[in-house]
Amino acid sequence: MGISDFSRQSLLPNFLYSSPSSTKRHLHYHHDMSPRSPSVSSLSSSSSELVGDAGVIASRIVIPSPKEKIEMYSPAFYAACTAGGILSCGLTHTAVTPLDLVKCNMQIDPAKYKSISSGFGVLLKEQGAKGLFKGWVPTLLGYSAQGACKFGFYEFFKKYYSDIAGPEYASKYKTLIYLAGSASAELIADIALCPMEAVKVRVQTQPGFARGLSDGFPKFVKAEGAGGLYKGLVPLWGRQIPYTMMKFASFETIVEQLYKHAIPTPKDQCSKTLQLGVSFAGGYIAGVFCAVVSHPADNLVSFLNNAKGATVGDAVKKLGLWGLFTRGLPLRIVMIGTLTGAQWGIYDAFKVFVGLPTTGGGTPAPAAAKA
Repeated sequence: MGISDFSRQSLLPNFLYSSPSSTKRHLHYHHDMSPRSPSVSSLSSSSSELVGDAGVIASRIVIPSPKEKIEMYSPAFYAACTAGGILSCGLTHTAVTPLDLVKCNMQIDPAKYKSISSGFGVLLKEQGAKGLFKGWVPTLLGYSAQGACKFGFYEFFKKYYSDIAGPEYASKYKTLIYLAGSASAELIADIALCPMEAVKVRVQTQPGFARGLSDGFPKFVKAEGAGGLYKGLVPLWGRQIPYTMMKFASFETIVEQLYKHAIPTPKDQCSKTLQLGVSFAGGYIAGVFCAVVSHPADNLVSFLNNAKGATVGDAVKKLGLWGLFTRGLPLRIVMIGTLTGAQWGIYDAFKVFVGLPTTGGGTPAPAAAKA
């Protein structure tokens, strides 16, 4: 029986933690041919025994160390990136729910929520401290699903488009590869996010509509129909696809430039702590650009999900072009900068934990060809 057969019997998802090649470095096969050990020899007659370095038969449940490396671009690699994306987006968006709540209300009712400070004051007075986290459940679920697709598919499409272009053109036009890969990933990710985003905005911006997801989701569907959950999909694409293209392409470029000009030591010789610090810094700077590029569409999404039957024309007429580009922008820059920096920090920290290199700053060595 091979290593992979033992792995398939594991009760834990150990494919996230090691590759078969790394497990083989610590375990080896042994055939016990002694006739005086009938229980062992009967097992050996049908298969090899897996034993440790001390010669003791290992458990049939193999649980490799989290520090073991994963083969690049293997199914385990994409699974790890997907898991990292869930943690990255789900946790960070949930953590900034109070900021998001104030931002959405400033976009919907600027006469009442005139500034960041007054917005927090109004919410605290009307709903108390608990009200600052209103809508956290659809936020957590929606952005966890989005993060899984965003990061998992980005890594997939980046490799897929690089293979189509070939080594020479992939290196020459790498920024285009980043843009195409991130746009493709976000197209899918927003389909996963849209229903929860619609419920979240309605819960956060319509007083008395619902307490949260459990009562807000059925009430939304009853009022708008199932199709209403995707009413804001096109504006969401308009917000998120440019945002994500900027997020990934600028991050990859910023990190590359930091390692090239600001850090004298090659990336593979830097400590993991320094690499994660670079990931956070690059993510924060990229987040500022993301906020500016995607803000008009963010205003549209908030307006359409708040008002039943509203159209893009209604939003432009009420907000005006200037308001569309600037209303709530300072708060969103702070929120998205912090959010994006934290997302890249968490994502790359998870990749380091499972034995993968951090994102950007160099192309990982290709996997060795299998014999």
